[in-house]
Amino acid sequence: MSDHKTATREEWQTARAELAKLEAEYAELGAKVTAQRRQLPWVPVDKEYMFDTEDGKKTLAELFDGRSQLLAYNVMFGPDYELGACPGCTSLADELSGTLVHLNHRDVTLICFSRAPIDRLAAYKERMGWEFPYVSTYGSDFAFDFGLALTPEQAQQIPEVKSMIDSPPEWLRDWGRQIGAKLEDGLREGPSWIAFAREHGTVYHTYTVTAPDPFVAPYHSFLLKRTPLEGPEDFAVSRKDEYPD
Repeated sequence: MSDHKTATREEWQTARAELAKLEAEYAELGAKVTAQRRQLPWVPVDKEYMFDTEDGKKTLAELFDGRSQLLAYNVMFGPDYELGACPGCTSLADELSGTLVHLNHRDVTLICFSRAPIDRLAAYKERMGWEFPYVSTYGSDFAFDFGLALTPEQAQQIPEVKSMIDSPPEWLRDWGRQIGAKLEDGLREGPSWIAFAREHGTVYHTYTVTAPDPFVAPYHSFLLKRTPLEGPEDFAVSRKDEYPD
């Protein structure tokens, strides 16, 4: 039984009104952040990239599928991952398919990237029941050029990453076992959202955000913030087909 304080309905309403003021301030700040995000300058993508898709090779422009905006999530699933994608990234991707029709009707194409070869992505997509296009950046400079992945040398030059590789906490060791990769390989992939625009035949890079930003988290984590009790900090993230029950 929780030891949380209780109150009368009137006391609850007073406390809720105070919280509403703070939530309104938070929403106002969020609106300002969104406006500033959309004011970021666009950078033309001059380099030609080729991607492996389930429908064959495609250019970055072709990934737009006729729309003017491309939003992509980079799933941590590197070439060295033997047991599948990061469970946390998988949880996020589980919740994307339902948004496809809504985004498509708003001139946005939603896809996911990973560096593992396309045959492994296609098999994992089928296993998870995903419906969005899953695109491989294997053999391309794309992930490295846009900060979605690190070279071995770059990983060693970032103190936080090097520290996690050299002295990993137990939860990170467990994560390495879940993906079937050494941490020096697994931690080179960056869970990130990246956005592009296409105008008059030119593709522009407009935005990137990488974990631990709150946006780079499964959507159900936002729902959990509305529940009465805070979940355990040591809760192990599992793929949906690997929960014990």
